[in-house]
Amino acid sequence: MEAFVNVPQNEYTPPPLTDKRRRGIYILPNLFTTAALFAGFYAIVQAMNDRFEYAAVAIFVAMVLDGLDGRIARLTHTQSEFGAEYDSLSDMVSFGAAPALVMYEWALQDLGKFGWIAAFIYCAGAALRLARFNTNIDVVDKRYFQGLPSPAAAALVAGMVWVGIDNGFSGNDLRWYAAALTIFAGVSMVSNVLFWSGKSINLRKSVPFIVLIALVLAFALISSYPPGILFGLFLVYAASGYVIAALRWRKRKLGRPEQPATNPSAAVSQDEADTPAAPAEGTSTDPGSKP
Repeated sequence: MEAFVNVPQNEYTPPPLTDKRRRGIYILPNLFTTAALFAGFYAIVQAMNDRFEYAAVAIFVAMVLDGLDGRIARLTHTQSEFGAEYDSLSDMVSFGAAPALVMYEWALQDLGKFGWIAAFIYCAGAALRLARFNTNIDVVDKRYFQGLPSPAAAALVAGMVWVGIDNGFSGNDLRWYAAALTIFAGVSMVSNVLFWSGKSINLRKSVPFIVLIALVLAFALISSYPPGILFGLFLVYAASGYVIAALRWRKRKLGRPEQPATNPSAAVSQDEADTPAAPAEGTSTDPGSKP
C-alpha cells in the first residue's frame, strides 16, 4: 500500500493544476464580423490612396455584413459573449474610425483645426454610442435605439462622399456641408433621441404577397441610383428621430392641464372655496373626460 505524504500548504507552494476546458467560438457569425472589419479597414486604406468612392462603398458593404452577423447568430442560436465584444470592436473600426478618416481625407482636411475636430467629434460619438449600447442592452426598449445607430451615422457620412463624387463635386466644394453633417452624425449618436430599431420585424412570420412585391420595387428603386437613394433614405431616417421627438414633446405640452391664474385681490372665503362649483352647460363631471 502506497503512502501519501501530506505536504502542508504555504505561500510558496504552487497552486494545484486544474483541468480547464478551452472555450471555443462560433465560426459562422464571427466570419461575417471579420468580413465587416475587413471592409472598414479597406475603406481606410482606399481613402489614404484618394479612392474615396471605393471607400464609401466599402462602408456600405460593412453595414450589410454587420446586419447579417447578428441575425445569423440569433437564427442559428450561436450567440456568445465573445461574438458581442468582437462585433463592438469591429463596429468601432468600420463605423467609427473609417467614416471619420474618409470624410477628413476627402473634405475636412482643408478646414485645418476645425476639420479634424469635426472628425474627432464623430469618432468619439461612435465610441460613446457603442459603450452606452453595451451597458444598456438589457434595460432599454428593444423597439428603439437610444441615439442614432453607428451604422446609420456611417451611412450619412459615406453617402455624402459617394453622392458628391458621383455628381462631380470635390471635397473642397462641400467642406462646410461635410463638417456640419459629420458633427450632426456624431452628436446624434450620443443623444437621447429614440430611433426605430426594426427588431420587432419577425423574419420567421409569414407576410402577405404584397410585401414581397414592395421589396422587389425597393431593390429596383435603389439600383436605379444607389448613391442618392441610399443617402436620402438614411438622411430621412436620421431626421425621423427628431421629428418623432418633437411630436411627442408637442403632445405632452398640449396634454398638460393649464394652471388657473391666481388674483391676490380677489379674496375667497373658506366656505366658498370648499363648495363645489356647478358644472357648466355641456361639460361632464367625470375627471377622466377632456373638453
